[in-house]
Amino acid sequence: MPPDWTAPIDFLVLGTGVAGLTYALKAARHGSVLIVSKVDRRESNTAYAQGGIAAVWSPEDDVENHVQDTLIAGAGLCRREAVERTVYEAPARVQELIDVGVQFSMRDENPVEYDLHREGGHSHRRILHAADLTGAEIVRALVAAVEAEPNIRLVEHLIAVDLITESTLARRRARAVIEPDRVLGAYLLDPATGDVHPVGARVVALCTGGAGKVYLYTSNPDIASGDGMAMAWRAGARVANMEFVQFHPTILYHPHAKGFLISEALRGEGGRLVLANGERFMPRYDPRHELAPRDIVARAIDDVLKRTGAECVFLDMTHLDRADLQHKFPNIYKRCAELGIDIATHPIPVVPAAHYFCGGVQTDLDGESSIQNLYAVGEVACTGLHGANRLASNSLLEALVFAHHAVESAVARLPDIPAPESLPAWDVGRAVDSDEQVVITQTWDEVRRFMWNYVGIVRTTRRLLRARSRIDRVREEIRDYYWDFKLTGPMIELRNLATVAELVVDSALRRRESRGLHYTLDFPESDNRWLRDTVLRRR
Repeated sequence: MPPDWTAPIDFLVLGTGVAGLTYALKAARHGSVLIVSKVDRRESNTAYAQGGIAAVWSPEDDVENHVQDTLIAGAGLCRREAVERTVYEAPARVQELIDVGVQFSMRDENPVEYDLHREGGHSHRRILHAADLTGAEIVRALVAAVEAEPNIRLVEHLIAVDLITESTLARRRARAVIEPDRVLGAYLLDPATGDVHPVGARVVALCTGGAGKVYLYTSNPDIASGDGMAMAWRAGARVANMEFVQFHPTILYHPHAKGFLISEALRGEGGRLVLANGERFMPRYDPRHELAPRDIVARAIDDVLKRTGAECVFLDMTHLDRADLQHKFPNIYKRCAELGIDIATHPIPVVPAAHYFCGGVQTDLDGESSIQNLYAVGEVACTGLHGANRLASNSLLEALVFAHHAVESAVARLPDIPAPESLPAWDVGRAVDSDEQVVITQTWDEVRRFMWNYVGIVRTTRRLLRARSRIDRVREEIRDYYWDFKLTGPMIELRNLATVAELVVDSALRRRESRGLHYTLDFPESDNRWLRDTVLRRR
């Protein structure tokens, strides 16, 4: 049965990763929820998370240690209030996952204690995990809970096109723009029919994940096209720190292993990065060696590859016996074996790839954007937790903590938010069906290539200006195509990717220093005059 698009909705949730599923479950205790996935409900960045969730769980650890590790990794740009709230609440939020049915790995020698990993930048073992498929296990449990909740409607294969706000309606009706703006709902495309439905809601939660597909090489699935970031930007919400894109240091280098992540937990278990001849190189770059924060390790590998001309480096795990590797990292062991790599006897070929956006829709400590009743939770958001570089395994944790507070904030004002009004239908205009899908494919490839070549791990002003010149041309082409032809999923994603690319380049050009994940050869040192967020807003 097709959904009733006119049914009243209190909470519209876009995205079914850990942020969206957690938000929906908590919101359902207080009102009606529609949660939308643009693909299968189990497909999200969360589902591919291998490492785990950071939380102080051991008596040998302390929350202040976790706070300090996060602040150090963030290179001076973390918002301390966001860090402290997230870290102090971590055990409680993780316990909620356990209560909903998530099964984290236990220690072999003591099966009543959780097995805690250590990852780069962490001073202690504090990563709860489910073998090396943590994200998939979390999604399994949360989806089951959502499916059992009568107050939640979960609809798959719908793509959000644009947010609807009071100001967008005012412009459409030639009225004065309203400040502060308030969200009213969103337009959703059904790719199967081509129909665009206006869906009204008292509260909208963007839980759409990141934008890794803006780069040619990424650990992210194809759905990570920056939809929430781009929609919020077009609606007038502030975005922040888009220059800080984290490149994971170790993605499997193999022609048949598209974006397969080699978890940081392997380095936490003593894995060593080596050249083809077996020589270690990380001691030359940082005293923490392989356990340095991700930005340092990724830049080190990038430097080695450029200096030596090698196609990849190697992660050596041969110090562990086969049984340990199969037990601790079953998914990685199995995938490598399928590709002919025996990680018990041979090092794993790895390269860096785009992994995580530390910037996004700027929010307050409750996850609310600069548009009233529009919340952003998870990788789509910039809460201040990550600063200039995310500490490993803090991302799933951030989603849990901010989903909790975003729901609390929305519920407190829900009685004062008017019921969703009747929203205008999508205006198709003179758009016709397109028979030139190749145009979208070609432009998508062009954007991802110039972003990789010009806006990657190491940048220069000249490269950034080249990228901006190409973005200007591409966005003009996309704009013409967008209005001439009827909407399709690939067209919407391409439009969003180009928007995110522009935001990354503009933010990177504004930051005239090197800090965390933003490293430029023209300004190689950090400068305290730039110790502030890069905030953009569309006028």
